[in-house]
Amino acid sequence: AFANVFAQSAKSSDRYFTVLARPSALNYPRLGLAISRKVAKSAVARNRIKRIIRDSFRHHQAWLGGLDCVVMGRVGLVEPDNAVLFAALQRHWRRLAQSCAPS
Repeated sequence: AFANVFAQSAKSSDRYFTVLARPSALNYPRLGLAISRKVAKSAVARNRIKRIIRDSFRHHQAWLGGLDCVVMGRVGLVEPDNAVLFAALQRHWRRLAQSCAPS
């Protein structure tokens, strides 16, 4: 599923995340995470970021329908607090749900 999303997808990015999404044949959304050591040096920091992403994804699943999403972190992701990251992710989910909606 990762390769399909990377090959052809809608993209939403800001200073914290790049989120790729592509409609799938399934009627539920799936999430992939790509948080590298370059983005967050310590495993503790990477796990915190992944936890925030998963939690946000869980809250917004109803909007996302049958999308396959891959969230990639960008440098500078560790500094902001959880609320800022949640808000950023919410914008991405909304943007992608609109751009990938069947017309």
